[in-house]
Amino acid sequence: MKSLRLAAAGVALGIVTVAGVTAAIHDEQTASAATSHTLEEIRPAYEALGTGSGSVIGAYVSGVPNSVNALTSFQSLTSTKLRVVMYYSGWGESFQASFANTVGRQHIIPLVQIRPTKVTLPEITDGSQDGYLYSYANAIHLYGRPVILSFGPEMNGSWYPWGYEHTSPSESVAAWRHIVKVFRAAGANNITWLWTVSSTAGEGKPVANPDAWWPGSEYVTWVGVDGYYYRPNETFTTLFDPTIADIRKVTGLPILIAATGAAPQAGQAAKIANLLAGVKANRLLGFVWFDAKGSEDWRIDTSAAIVAFRVAASKT
Repeated sequence: MKSLRLAAAGVALGIVTVAGVTAAIHDEQTASAATSHTLEEIRPAYEALGTGSGSVIGAYVSGVPNSVNALTSFQSLTSTKLRVVMYYSGWGESFQASFANTVGRQHIIPLVQIRPTKVTLPEITDGSQDGYLYSYANAIHLYGRPVILSFGPEMNGSWYPWGYEHTSPSESVAAWRHIVKVFRAAGANNITWLWTVSSTAGEGKPVANPDAWWPGSEYVTWVGVDGYYYRPNETFTTLFDPTIADIRKVTGLPILIAATGAAPQAGQAAKIANLLAGVKANRLLGFVWFDAKGSEDWRIDTSAAIVAFRVAASKT
């Protein structure tokens, strides 16, 4: 099918043949120099990536979205063609359109985790933050290519100010629904909404069953689960299965392991193989590897881990 190119701030009219149907349209100059995209590109991520078991491999690497150098190095090191790259965005920060365009040209979809820092959930719900939300939504709409968007991740854990023991599930649900409504009203239909929770097999910190935070299927596209291998005896079954079972009680939507890694003492190579096997056995979308230093050094930097990641990537 021939590509039909659209200008981000104008009307494109011409003669295009799609599936054997010819439509007469007239070309008109766009009022801006915004990058145009094909119809193939402006589909949401769930259409662009599909929902096949284990078909999505993504990563978060230190330095994004300010630079793509580490992302390029990670793909070269692991011989992996990433399909998703994740970055974190604080409240008030703009959508990183330049970074998104750079990775978008490589057919990599940005996954943005918006963290509600310096704002309360009721302040989001009452509409006082709508100016910021509309600005962000318009930027994604103008970007045009698929974007995966998450807000307030790991809210069922106790370590973030927007999470368990700090705010109520009802406040989280109300804020999530309000954000989705604003973005939809702004026409940002190229978004895949990723509702991200923490594995309930947390590392010694209170984690609740996520069902109380569920905003409803009409406000979610995919479900994300974050979880990390800290110890050698941890497996996909112990780390993720209980949370997947909890999620399946409220929704049958596709699940993505949205952030994961394995500490050096856990045995990275074995855990990478176990991760992919668990993703496939549970018919999940795939996983996003957290390749940075955090509470542990999650980076893949040993020969055994590199080989294991290459093998995992080749099986997707």
